[in-house]
Amino acid sequence: MKTSEKICGMGHSMKRKEDPRFIRGKGNYVDDVVLPGMLYMDIVRSPYAHARIRKINTEAALKIPGVLAVIDGPTLAKYNLHWMPTISADTQMVLPIDEVMYQAQEVCAVIATERYIAADGADAVEVDYEPLPVMVDPLKSIAPGAPVLRKDKKDKKDNLAFHWEAGDRAATDQALKDCEVVAEQYIYVPRIHVASMETCGCVADFNSAEGKLTVYMTTQAPHAVRTVFALVAGHVGLSEERIRIVSPDIGGGFGGKVPVYPGYVIAVAASVVIGKPVKWIEDRMENLQADSFARDYHMKVSLGAKKDGTMTALRIQTIADHGYTNASANPMKYPAGLFSICTGSYDLKNAFCEVDAVYTHKPPGGVAYRCSFRVTEAVHAIERTVDILAQKLGMDPAALRMKNFIPPERFPYRSVLGWEYDSGNYPAALKKAMELVGYEALRKEQKEKRSRGEFMGIGICSFTEIVGAGPSKDFDILGIKMFDSAEIRVHPTGKAIARFGTKSQGQGHETTYAQIVAEELGIPASDIQVEEGDTDTAPYGLGTYASRSTPTSGAAAALAARKIRAKAKMLAAHLLECSEADLEWEPGRFFIKGVPEKGKTIQECAFAAYTNMPQGMEPGLESTHYYDPPNLTFPFGSYICVVDIDRGTGEVKVRRFVAVDDCGNIINPMIVQGQIHGGLAQGVGPALYEEIGYDEDGNVFGGSFLDYYVPTALECPKWETDHTITPSPHHPFGAKGVGESATVGAPPAIANAVVDALSHLGVTHVDIPITPEKVWQLLKQKGANE
Repeated sequence: MKTSEKICGMGHSMKRKEDPRFIRGKGNYVDDVVLPGMLYMDIVRSPYAHARIRKINTEAALKIPGVLAVIDGPTLAKYNLHWMPTISADTQMVLPIDEVMYQAQEVCAVIATERYIAADGADAVEVDYEPLPVMVDPLKSIAPGAPVLRKDKKDKKDNLAFHWEAGDRAATDQALKDCEVVAEQYIYVPRIHVASMETCGCVADFNSAEGKLTVYMTTQAPHAVRTVFALVAGHVGLSEERIRIVSPDIGGGFGGKVPVYPGYVIAVAASVVIGKPVKWIEDRMENLQADSFARDYHMKVSLGAKKDGTMTALRIQTIADHGYTNASANPMKYPAGLFSICTGSYDLKNAFCEVDAVYTHKPPGGVAYRCSFRVTEAVHAIERTVDILAQKLGMDPAALRMKNFIPPERFPYRSVLGWEYDSGNYPAALKKAMELVGYEALRKEQKEKRSRGEFMGIGICSFTEIVGAGPSKDFDILGIKMFDSAEIRVHPTGKAIARFGTKSQGQGHETTYAQIVAEELGIPASDIQVEEGDTDTAPYGLGTYASRSTPTSGAAAALAARKIRAKAKMLAAHLLECSEADLEWEPGRFFIKGVPEKGKTIQECAFAAYTNMPQGMEPGLESTHYYDPPNLTFPFGSYICVVDIDRGTGEVKVRRFVAVDDCGNIINPMIVQGQIHGGLAQGVGPALYEEIGYDEDGNVFGGSFLDYYVPTALECPKWETDHTITPSPHHPFGAKGVGESATVGAPPAIANAVVDALSHLGVTHVDIPITPEKVWQLLKQKGANE
């Protein structure tokens, strides 16, 4: 059926002053940026998942006082700006010329003098659509004979975005045939959203007199975004040295603010054409419906073992739904990210995994939502299947894990899929978690409750993370190697400023980095100013995501500080009229061996660097270091979750959750604990509540907070946390990174607990989110909900 209708229902219909979309925060955020003459942009979005655009009627919008312009695809096409590269080296529409490819896709943008006027203008735009067939099932999309979605790609004959594999297929297939026991399971990890407190947005300010563009924006990777902008717009004069990206405070990122979204590019184009600053801040419905999607992995897992529980072979075949374009931020050598960490914490002899990424009529997916490039999906696959194997063997899941852990003495350990794990002691972490939770007593309690018809479950997840991207020999994005940087300047008075190529979104970089520099130089942390997020001042770096800040920029800070300390030692020797070999160091001070009272502080050395340096020494006391790590780091942990299930409603209540993490040497325990608490809460969401779904016409379910349930403190238990310490041997101070571990480990621990509660009924698996309805239906099927 062909229809012509006015766009509505996509978040533009409310205009009242109390509209919660337009309540401004306080602080140094993008939405607080106000520039002279600033204009506002609102975006018209498609109500269809796939449709031909027959006509865009802008007359009514342009008649509204204060509406200055409407920008559409043909407008951008005149400047060859209607397409842009994605961070995964695919291509993505900025604005469509003829077809929309997913519901809520940008169709055109309205520029106005006030935000509410821009929203009114967007409501007044009429778009005539011709609906077209929709493909939202990736299994059907990849089937032979399926219609090709990306007709813009020359000679494209299927809907495969990429195929990637790791391991020995033939050897693994044979090993599985030879196994005495094989656990097989189809596991779906659904599409979810980062749902950060602050949505995406920017203020684009093109100065025609200087020919320079400044963009204030919510990005986790300012330098990488600047390079992408230069690739998109270099042909119209916006080369990289004329672009400045400023990322102020960010109200949460979690991977969702790494990509370049069309709204950014449209705002830049509008500012260049009109000559005034243009602000675009997406509303919550736009955010939930059109960007920042993660997961959407369909996995068939086979885990083989001997009858005594020795695991021998693992095979995972995956279909990944990437939406209409591959826009995920993965290293080019690893298009499916670090999914091959799927062997986890176990000493497996044979393994093979493969990922087929598929185009569908959904928004671009693949964001690594608080996980290091698909590690969350990999951990969920192995940890769920280990429990299924334990159930099949009749073994305790903790005993099965202990039997198959990589022994501590085997580190550094080369996995069968090629990773070199730096260090680990997995039995110690699980043992500590079991002691903290009182594992044996809980098993006795569970047995007693089952005899009374009550449902209690105990779930374990022993995960290995892989973070700190990354070594230049393996890791790059759009060809840019994934090193990171630090620049430290010590002023004449002994105070310091440290600048970094990363960008905090609440991880506490200002505290952590200052502590690293203070530890190395002995300057009080309160005397060290930390700056990030401005490409005009910060050294080039690849940004903050994938738990890479401390492993890369933290290491760069330590090594830059050590260069400064080496020069300070030369200055101290000059001031003390002795040889450098005669000096010893204590935090903040050099002194002559055997004469501790005769010394010079780092502050005295700093003053001398500008006033009394040795003849021939370059003045100043500063250093820049670009750190290219020799390997990634491998934090790990063991989590134990205890749940109770209400027989009448199917509600799952997380009663206790013990998390034992190992992130190597800890810089600030309070920040580490805060990261774990936040990550655990974000693990509860996908385990029990969160899912973005679509009907056969591509209509989104979960497009507002009315039906996309983000857990609060009320849904979370009192987290019980502890740690072990296994330093990374190759990192300058033995740290590994921790920001994403809890989000990776929590979902399978919760899922394993729920299945454990129902296992005596014959239940072996439940896909997340494990909603009350799913559990109630299972209980009903088993006749156990009465």
